[in-house]
Amino acid sequence: MTRQRPVNSKFRPGFRIVVLISGRGTNLAAIIDAVAAGALPVELAAVVSNEPHALGIELARHAGHEVTIVRHRDFSDREHFEAALAEAIDRHNPDLVVLAGFMRILTGGFVQRYRGRLVNIHPSLLPELPGLDTHARAIAAGAEMHGATVHFVTEELDGGPIIAQAQVPVLADDDPDTLAARVLEHEHVLLPRTLAWFATRRVSLDGNRVLIDGTPALSHPLDR
Repeated sequence: MTRQRPVNSKFRPGFRIVVLISGRGTNLAAIIDAVAAGALPVELAAVVSNEPHALGIELARHAGHEVTIVRHRDFSDREHFEAALAEAIDRHNPDLVVLAGFMRILTGGFVQRYRGRLVNIHPSLLPELPGLDTHARAIAAGAEMHGATVHFVTEELDGGPIIAQAQVPVLADDDPDTLAARVLEHEHVLLPRTLAWFATRRVSLDGNRVLIDGTPALSHPLDR
């Protein structure tokens, strides 16, 4: 496991994250690159995947990060899987757990265990278009704007308090693939910058309201 040292005194010393993935790991790659560039001085304590052949696993290993595989198919029910998943996470004592393309619906018990320190990135402008196939659904609905959202995870699917969003215009000639590609580019900026807000202690949760520096989260542009 490679541990990154904070390079800016305003960052919380030893702020640790665990990233959960199921697939390609492109948002994980954006986190790794941001850490390496000094833009996100956190400790990427571990990467956990429920899919043993996820492409993001080799990406993480190549970058020197510890990887744990917890196959959901190895367990008789969701509760036993989540118990093993929590054990893999808790070994690293993270300040924040990041779902970066983790394609499992989590139970209320698991969400409550990490309440206030479990975040997800979703490819739509929530609360619009929760769930899957968001790019095709945005085009079918005639949406003028689409995008991505980083939010706290709650028991409601894709319904937790919103931390930050990035907007992408839907073009007249877009198909789901072209729109997805443009949204993904914005995700790769959105997620590391949002995580930096956590590392600098700028994020707080007041009931269901997210505050950045004491003011509503969505009033803050990403470059602040």
